[in-house]
Amino acid sequence: MAKEVGLIFGTRPDAVKMAPVYHALVDRGITPCLIATAQHREMLDQVLRLFHLTADHDLNVMEPRQSLGALTARLAQRLDLLLNARPLDAVLVHGDTTSCLVGALSAFYHQIPVGHVEAGLRSNDPANPFPEEINRKLTAHIATFHFAPTPNAVNNLQKEGIDPTAIFLTGNTVIDALVWVTERYPNQLRQKREALGLSGKPYILMTMHRRENWGTPMKNVISAVKRILHEHDDLHLLFPVHPNPAVREVVIPALEQHPRVCLTDPVGYFDFVAWMQGALFIMSDSGGLQEEAPWLGKPVLLLRSCTERPEAVSSGAVSLVGTDEDRIYEHAFELIHNPARYTQMAQARNPYGDGTASIQIAQILSEQI
Repeated sequence: MAKEVGLIFGTRPDAVKMAPVYHALVDRGITPCLIATAQHREMLDQVLRLFHLTADHDLNVMEPRQSLGALTARLAQRLDLLLNARPLDAVLVHGDTTSCLVGALSAFYHQIPVGHVEAGLRSNDPANPFPEEINRKLTAHIATFHFAPTPNAVNNLQKEGIDPTAIFLTGNTVIDALVWVTERYPNQLRQKREALGLSGKPYILMTMHRRENWGTPMKNVISAVKRILHEHDDLHLLFPVHPNPAVREVVIPALEQHPRVCLTDPVGYFDFVAWMQGALFIMSDSGGLQEEAPWLGKPVLLLRSCTERPEAVSSGAVSLVGTDEDRIYEHAFELIHNPARYTQMAQARNPYGDGTASIQIAQILSEQI
């Protein structure tokens, strides 16, 4: 009888990075059970359609302005009911979201082995990113199998006392997802960029959403961006704005009237890959973008004070610039005016694997469960 593995995910990045795992499990004769918590409702649905997936269970836990405590409680209750009704041979969780932590804990309560995809990332600052740093540390001490994307992640887990025989260096599944999309749809990706009306025009792609950047830090970043645009009248900004009101209430009033700023609602993963491919460089506080952009050859100015992905910084593909207005401006100015610096970042080595992480994870599970 085929083994059945639950894949618990809630955000768009979770879904992107779990989608290739789903297909690899199927190829190995393992039955995946997709459990969507729907922390990102519309963005999650877009990814599922792109990768030809349908959730077997949709917990639909999100409510407007929900606290972390309320989200955790709702997730725990609904996952408990689901796992009571549907025994699984193993559960996979991804990354550092609330869905990841509560999914791992719920599986543990039901004595189901837990595989942690993208294990071992650490910023070593409990407040940055918040609450993700604590989520991933707690998940590490629940998980049975740890699928680490880099040697640094392996070292982090070993330092915390995780059994070395339970840690597997696989690379990051986000590279698998990028390969899947870019190889299948090169013409459609080009058409998406053309539809923007920015063909042949240099543009910065920007995202910003992290809780620790709400308020003053976000305002500082926007001030830096305005300075950059003011001094470079051929440069454009493309900014898909996160749906959280704490983000939109700052970003939209500050930028919506600028003639060279294109503010959009969040777009699907496919559109975003197309936009990354066409960008001059990227400014973001995202975690996953630090992995995706190096593979695409796009420099990243990281709008954070620390990162759990130091490999991206040490490779030279990402610059950690924080949220100080002058520092952001100086780094952006250098990328625009210093071709050697731009080339150095754009051609930095991708430290996140060769696009076979999902195949490795499926193989390991087929042998271990």
